[in-house]
Amino acid sequence: MKKFLLLLIGGTAILVLLGTLGPMVGLAISAVILYYSAKEFIKAESTGKKILWAIIGLIALSATLSNVPALAGVVAIVVLYLVYKKWNKEKEVITEKNDDPFVNFEREWSELKKHY
Repeated sequence: MKKFLLLLIGGTAILVLLGTLGPMVGLAISAVILYYSAKEFIKAESTGKKILWAIIGLIALSATLSNVPALAGVVAIVVLYLVYKKWNKEKEVITEKNDDPFVNFEREWSELKKHY
């Protein structure tokens, strides 16, 4: 049942990711243009260049804000990663509790060796 639930969540995340792939690309491109225009605005010395880069920056900002739903795609990527991590997680083997001190020592020693 747990694997089915993970499969269902992963399938939904893939559909959301595929649905928001276009806006994610648009968000990335517009964010790069916005960053570049901000850098050029700061470097510009004349008023005309500053106005030009400010206009380009405002257009890029509006394009970036219009692609904010692409963040759902980013969340879908994180969900896919978590589902993948859970899917491949090894189940812990539950060992019987034994009162023999040497058996307990061997089990604890092997647990310590795993962590180091």
